[in-house]
Amino acid sequence: MTSVMWFRRDLRLADNPALLEAVAAADDDDVVPLFVLDPRLWKPAGEPRRRYLQASLQALSERIGGLQLRRGDPVHEVVAVARAANADSVHAAADFGPYGARRDAAVERALSQHGIDLVLTGSPYAVAPGRVRKSSGDPYQVFTAFARAWRELPRPAPVDGPGRVRWQLPLRSHEPYAVDDSPVSLPEAGELAALERWRAFLAARAADYDSARDRPDLDATSRMSAHLKWGEIHPRTMLAELIHRRDRGAHVYTTELAWRDFYADVLWHRPDSARDYLKPAHAQMPHDPPGEQFTAWQEGRTGYPIVDAGMRQLRDEGWMHNRVRMIVASFLVKDLHIEWQHGARHFLHLLVDGDLASNQHGWQWVAGCGTDAAPYFRVFNPVTQGRKFDPEGAYVRRYVPELREVAGAAVHQPWLLEGGAPPDYPGPIVDHLEERREALRRYDMIKASGEEFPSGTNPGRTTAPNAQQQQQRYRR
Repeated sequence: MTSVMWFRRDLRLADNPALLEAVAAADDDDVVPLFVLDPRLWKPAGEPRRRYLQASLQALSERIGGLQLRRGDPVHEVVAVARAANADSVHAAADFGPYGARRDAAVERALSQHGIDLVLTGSPYAVAPGRVRKSSGDPYQVFTAFARAWRELPRPAPVDGPGRVRWQLPLRSHEPYAVDDSPVSLPEAGELAALERWRAFLAARAADYDSARDRPDLDATSRMSAHLKWGEIHPRTMLAELIHRRDRGAHVYTTELAWRDFYADVLWHRPDSARDYLKPAHAQMPHDPPGEQFTAWQEGRTGYPIVDAGMRQLRDEGWMHNRVRMIVASFLVKDLHIEWQHGARHFLHLLVDGDLASNQHGWQWVAGCGTDAAPYFRVFNPVTQGRKFDPEGAYVRRYVPELREVAGAAVHQPWLLEGGAPPDYPGPIVDHLEERREALRRYDMIKASGEEFPSGTNPGRTTAPNAQQQQQRYRR
């Protein structure tokens, strides 16, 4: 009764329902721990995310005494491992992403030809996409209403790890893909590191999260995004500890986890929105092609210190503070008039926590073509944003060494210094007030309809499963 546990975005042992199913199916026989390095997912990732993934896989391998690592198309590799192990079933958490759903359907068909079941249990989300719906059965289009319904849904409690497991030693593992050396400073990877970071956040910073989370100059966020990306911890585990707290910080952090589920839900209903506009009318807006200004934005040489600090943090750490992500995204789309897809692609390449749903829809929110109810005329002023959220300039000085001798809030407008900005720091590449007027002028040209997405539609799917069908397919 050998089974295969196909790890994907659940690189942990605790609170892993798919793993419990794999152990139960083996019935005291062997469980093969498998991870497939899929070229379709590996190639678009930048070196920071590749390095972090390999470190996380190494941490998991050390905990269980070995990991069956394969490289190639999962349709071939999963079937090959299952057949070689004489397995009756392959177990995994459901993947609701556009590519992941197609891949799993193909793997299921291939396994069935050999009499092997693919059993999908749970998901990477607190509430799986498709479960939060209006009374009419339609999906929510606005986050506030979604979050209200999301909070009211019952959620199962976290489950313990499987205890003793007879892990089958690797049958024939592949060598990992080569990863280039990189100066990027990455956090410690693995389930134990995730739990340690989470407990440290709860003990020291959670209570003040609501008031301090927008301050990039402070160490006030949880930095759990990479751990969540790879499932080194499940959001259900986090919510189970947050629910017992009465401070405002816990409530706001819970809302952030709801945003993660909301964007996954939007992408599930509209898989085309991973690349295209959620509000199609915005595709008609005139945009400028990426050129020298786009390169300056990528390299943190725009002359706007808070923007440059964020882009250099991304380059140096594979991560960027969330408030600064919004500022730099607004600058690209509304000051440089470059389409959001270019920025989203750059982020996904460099971010350790790069998540398709959260990244793409976060960019569309800022660009005004996403789920926000009053979107496009919000244009972040990089100077006022810097003064408000980095009031003494500590964040800017940390990542922009050319400005480290500039004291206080003056760092946000170095061109106003007596004698001008330091000679090795560039002047502003655009005039923000002029570009704001230009952005609004272009918005007026398209006269956006305000529609967000048709209720209940799911372009790209031949059939959109209703809640009952989905509940039958994916065990929770």
